[in-house]
Amino acid sequence: MAHIRLHEVSIDFPVFTSRSRGLLNTMLGLPQREKARVEASGLRRVSVHALRDVSLQLNPGDRVGLVGANGAGKTTLLRVLSGVYEPMQGECSFQGKIAALTDIMLGMDADATGYDNIIMRGIVMGLTRRQAMELIPSVESFTQLGEHLQLPVRTYSQGMLLRLAFAVSTSVVPDILLMDEMIGAGDAKFFSQAQGRINGLIEKVSILVLASHNELILRSFCNRALVLKEGRVVFDGGVEDALAFHNAQQGVTP
Repeated sequence: MAHIRLHEVSIDFPVFTSRSRGLLNTMLGLPQREKARVEASGLRRVSVHALRDVSLQLNPGDRVGLVGANGAGKTTLLRVLSGVYEPMQGECSFQGKIAALTDIMLGMDADATGYDNIIMRGIVMGLTRRQAMELIPSVESFTQLGEHLQLPVRTYSQGMLLRLAFAVSTSVVPDILLMDEMIGAGDAKFFSQAQGRINGLIEKVSILVLASHNELILRSFCNRALVLKEGRVVFDGGVEDALAFHNAQQGVTP
């Protein structure tokens, strides 16, 4: 059964500088409340607390929104959940196949053809070579790239490249889906296709974790929300209560 469990997980990012914390704070213009997230650890190194003592449990049926201001730790938490970052402290436990639509270009090679990139991206997603090759017909149909798939992807426009990466990344239904905002790719027609595909994917997965600033999206897809502030989870509950809590913290009037 799919699940995610985090217990007191912390992530620090070392930042190397030739001066002390005081100069770094001055140069970055950090407000006083943020300076606690930056600690000196020697003459040439400081550490930024990206996540601090995060504990949570996600079970089948959870549709969790991550709420918070820029820099609150939402993307870092998604990267911990996807396995990109290992916690410096604490424990993580995962069960089920995880797909992260946070970096859909991962595993793609600009000098390889579209067909080769379908296979490479599929392998990065955990498929065997044979399974990745079986994705080709559906990707061909969805992207409508035709003969361009025989060409190196460095010859593609940005929209064409996004179509290819998106089509491969959403071809397999995972147990756990991680997303950083909703994805838009290509022109209006393809955007409509992409949104429909994401909606179908969300309906099929066991657990969804979605970071977004869009309250309408959070209300539409999520049944639970976490509010992050300065790397900590400061609220965990229903979506409406979480949004009200966050807006109050930001001084936003309903």
